Amino acid sequence: MAGDVVQREKKGKHKGLRRPKRRIGIRIDMTPMVDIAFLLLIFYMVSTVFAMPQAMEINLPPKDDTPDDDTTVVKESNLLTVRVDSEGRFWWNTKIESPTNLPQLIPSTDKKPDSVAYIVNSDSLRNLLRKLNQDNPKLNTLVLINRQANYEDLVNILDEIDLLERSWNAYTARELKVDVKDLPKDKKFSYRYATGKWEERDDKIMIDAQLAAQARGQL
Repeated sequence: MAGDVVQREKKGKHKGLRRPKRRIGIRIDMTPMVDIAFLLLIFYMVSTVFAMPQAMEINLPPKDDTPDDDTTVVKESNLLTVRVDSEGRFWWNTKIESPTNLPQLIPSTDKKPDSVAYIVNSDSLRNLLRKLNQDNPKLNTLVLINRQANYEDLVNILDEIDLLERSWNAYTARELKVDVKDLPKDKKFSYRYATGKWEERDDKIMIDAQLAAQARGQL
C-alpha cells in the first residue's frame, strides 16, 4: 500500500513583540585633549622664531649741514646714475650722459627661468657699486626708476646699497679691531644716494642706450 506523500510546511517566522535593545550611553571626557591642545599651542609659541620687521637704516646728514633750499650741488665727476627701464633692466653711467657716454647694461643673472628675459645680477650690481665708491670716495648715486617698472626694483637697489654699507663698515671694524658702533666718524662709510623723477629726457637717453646695447649684442 502506497503511502501518502505529506509535504512539510516551512516553518514560518513567528511575529511577536521584540524587546528593544538597550543602548549604552557613551561619554567622552575631552579635558585631556584640551590640555594637550593648550600645551602644544604654548610650545609652538615659545619655540617659534618670529620674523623681525625688515627696516633699512638711513643715515641722514646733520641738520646744520643741510642747505636752506634743500638742494645739494654734486660735481659731474662725482655722479653715478643707476636707471631701471620699463623692462626692469638695470643701467648705469657716471658723469653726464652724452652720445659717447651712454648708460651701460648691468648683466643679467644666469639663474633665471627661461620665460624671463632679464633679472639683474646682484653680484654684478654690488661689485659695481663697491668699485666705483672705492675709486671715488665722494661718489653720489642717483637712482631713477621708470614709471612702468616694478617697485621691487627700487627695493633691490636700496637693499644692495644697505648690504654694501654694512659689509664695508664690518670690514673696517675688523681691520681696526673695534666694534662697528665704535667706528670713528672719519672711518665709517655712509653711502650717498638719492632717488629722482623719471623724465622724458630719460626716455630718449634709454632709446639710444638700448640701440647701442643691441649693436654690441647685449640685447
